[in-house]
Amino acid sequence: MKLENLEEVLKNEKNFRKTQIAKAIFGENIEEIDKITTIPKDLKERLKKSISLKIDAEIFEDKTKKTIKALIKLSDNLKIESVLIRHKGRNTVCVSSQVGCNMGCKFCATGKLGLSRNLKTYEILEQILFFSRLLKKEEQRVNSAVFMGMGEPLLNYKNVLEAIRKINDKNYFNIGIRHISISTCGIISGIKKLSDEKLGINLAYSLHFANEEKRGMFMPISKANKIKDTMEEIKNYIIKTGRKIMIEYIMLKNINDQKEDAILLSNLLKNYEIETIKGKNKAPHYFVNLIPYNPDLNSKDDDFSPSDKQSINNFKKILEKEGIDAVERFSYGKELSGACGQLALKNFDN
Repeated sequence: MKLENLEEVLKNEKNFRKTQIAKAIFGENIEEIDKITTIPKDLKERLKKSISLKIDAEIFEDKTKKTIKALIKLSDNLKIESVLIRHKGRNTVCVSSQVGCNMGCKFCATGKLGLSRNLKTYEILEQILFFSRLLKKEEQRVNSAVFMGMGEPLLNYKNVLEAIRKINDKNYFNIGIRHISISTCGIISGIKKLSDEKLGINLAYSLHFANEEKRGMFMPISKANKIKDTMEEIKNYIIKTGRKIMIEYIMLKNINDQKEDAILLSNLLKNYEIETIKGKNKAPHYFVNLIPYNPDLNSKDDDFSPSDKQSINNFKKILEKEGIDAVERFSYGKELSGACGQLALKNFDN
């Protein structure tokens, strides 16, 4: 697909023409330029010479049919993965923002790939468009988008923000801004910029460890973006936007799932609650998403194991006792390597 040329082709067209084409491609999911009935023939011919609406993708579906993974080949033959998750009547697309990732988190399969490049705006949109077309056949639509796929979204800031505005645009996917989420492992400069955008999107901080030294052992990002500095910027984000923050916490057996880990986490969040309610022994501006670790199905030497159910429940109870909302995330897509931290590897050398 070569949609990145679309704006260049249309740069001298009137706004109503640009709107017609955006609605046709993204709103109506038209897959062939000749089938766009609202534009003149000469414009169709120019579009056909410069762009393609074909998406080169291979799909993998789990047995429950609640999760579909798409392996999408880009115009330079690099590949990315996206996942459609169906849950309680809602269709969510987990979007990649980079080809690979250079954050190097020890428990994440994507990190083993390294980084090839950032995705362009339309390569991000292409992922949602693929599933929009798929769902249209069932008279359904994409309801929400989460930037929790391959890559660190805040290191591709310009393209990600441009994509978000189009995802929200009524002429594109018309997805409500409160149904769009960005997950970051803690890029302080990106969080700072995002707080000034006043978009109203959801922000998730992939923390995973409340102890600085331990986090640095498993997440190299922590060496340059310390927990305390990141939390200070997140606190500023809350003040500026009024939005609650999701704290993502992957549950690793005997590594970060003990009682002392839960206490450290609860104390951390209470320390960075905003001043107006500080002292109430609660942290209502944060909620914790407990994520059972998904073993890397493609690796023979996976060093991590998921926490058992009892450990997760105990951890959750400690947080709740301290006034912190916590939920256990159900992991979809395990059998097709589409669960959290698994996007990558086995299909990328083909």
